[in-house]
Amino acid sequence: MTEKISYTELYRKLFHYYGPQGWWPAASDFQMLISAILVQRTNWKNVELALGNLGEDITAGKIMQMEEAELAEKIRPSGFYRMKAKKIKAWLQWFQNYDFQIEEVQKVNQAVLRKELLAVHGIGEETADAMMLYAFDKPGFIADNYAVRLFQRIGYHLPKTYHAFKIEVEKLFPQDLEMHQEFHALIVEHGKQYCKKTPLCEKCLLLSYCRTGREKKDGLKK
Repeated sequence: MTEKISYTELYRKLFHYYGPQGWWPAASDFQMLISAILVQRTNWKNVELALGNLGEDITAGKIMQMEEAELAEKIRPSGFYRMKAKKIKAWLQWFQNYDFQIEEVQKVNQAVLRKELLAVHGIGEETADAMMLYAFDKPGFIADNYAVRLFQRIGYHLPKTYHAFKIEVEKLFPQDLEMHQEFHALIVEHGKQYCKKTPLCEKCLLLSYCRTGREKKDGLKK
């Protein structure tokens, strides 16, 4: 039977192996916020193309002045571009309540802020949590597909909902902003390197803790 690794020890092992990730990969906090919407149902390469079309000097004011159709055309590489243009416009209407000032949003209570974001058209839990973690300085766990895949494989019985999984991890993981930022980035990196849909278990640093990896290894011995 494999030993179940704690959340903090998992973080330490990933950090030691991959090093600091320095996420979110965007040129500015505002780009990060926009990219959190653009990355929905696509990969980061497509997001980079869309951000390139918008330009590094993109601001909330410039997007507010754009027609929705113009915005949609600029973000076309991200896929579902008309839908995402509507989402960005809806989110900017909310952001306008804070005069487009990230520092003002950062002053809002974490629970209140999350509730506000989730009330915006097109902002789901994962998007809201990414915005809060990487732009609004609110520590928290992002229970995305990379995390679900990894935690299931290393032997955790996960709650059925996103929110329940998030809360379960947060209860036992330090409420440290930088650690949470790195933890999410490290889980994503590990998911890309080893813990893929079809996992590459043989050289994985978590093999001794991983039920899936051990089963795969045992199967090869037979």
